[in-house]
Amino acid sequence: MSETTRVRSGSSTKGKVIITCAITGAIHTPTMSPYLPITPDEIAKEALAAAEAGAAILHLHARDPETGKPDQTPEAFAKFLPRIKQNTNAAINITTGGSPYMKVEERVKPAATFKPEVASLNMGSINFGLYHLVDKYKEFKFDWEKPHLEATRDLVFRNSFKDIEYILATCYDNGTRFEFECYDIAHLYNLAHFAERGLVKPPFFVQSVFGLLGAIGTHPEDVAHMKRTADRLFGENYRWSVLGAGSSQLRIAAQAAALGGNIRVGLEDSLWAGKGKLAKSNADQVLLARKIIEGLGMEVATPDDARAILQLKGGDKVAF
Repeated sequence: MSETTRVRSGSSTKGKVIITCAITGAIHTPTMSPYLPITPDEIAKEALAAAEAGAAILHLHARDPETGKPDQTPEAFAKFLPRIKQNTNAAINITTGGSPYMKVEERVKPAATFKPEVASLNMGSINFGLYHLVDKYKEFKFDWEKPHLEATRDLVFRNSFKDIEYILATCYDNGTRFEFECYDIAHLYNLAHFAERGLVKPPFFVQSVFGLLGAIGTHPEDVAHMKRTADRLFGENYRWSVLGAGSSQLRIAAQAAALGGNIRVGLEDSLWAGKGKLAKSNADQVLLARKIIEGLGMEVATPDDARAILQLKGGDKVAF
């Protein structure tokens, strides 16, 4: 990366691993788990418990409190963002992914409105299959759930170059850093493209996503290949994190931590806390991630460690 300056973390953060917790997301539906947070109160409570358990960054979506349907209006986020900020030092990450059914103009509104320290940014379009989950449930709690899942048989989650440029142009002047969500190897090359154009600045926080139908798989070689490619493209100018969907969550987290990466967990990505055991909270998964990190002889990063590692602007500079 000839046009970028190499970025190094200070010695005080060396060996510290950032845990991001994605509290509710837009993939899982209320029928799938009674523990999935839906209401503003539930989202706030779960976020604060995850931070207490060791999550340095809280990745947030909003939902309709009556039906659990994804809601990307700023008004929905306003019902819990200030409460979370007032009660934890954790950095807050607002989604710009929203739901795959939403247009980019809708998806970016909360991040543009609230100017968080971090916002997610999907780095390419993919098939986004959830339809295979339908047969696991005999009936659904809400009428919207089954059609929502079945329609993904013909769904492309659009994240074109123009869409990415739009989100960058809308949010970058706010001092917001991005969690670059890379669902496949091509997405790393897309990020390199934007870096070469000078539209994104290091350190790049690369969140590699494994196990969604339509994206890269969960084999250990898939994980290693993602890291090798990112190492070659970005060298010391990026910080790597992983999320494994579903049952692969903790196995991939362990592999990434052993390779020097960071970890994302949370009920957005997986509903489980072991084989056949539903996680009763996001904090359950954070504690399991913490055991992996500490078992490898490393330390869990505090929110201020994460701010130093990722060069975040600070919680006093957000608009909520």
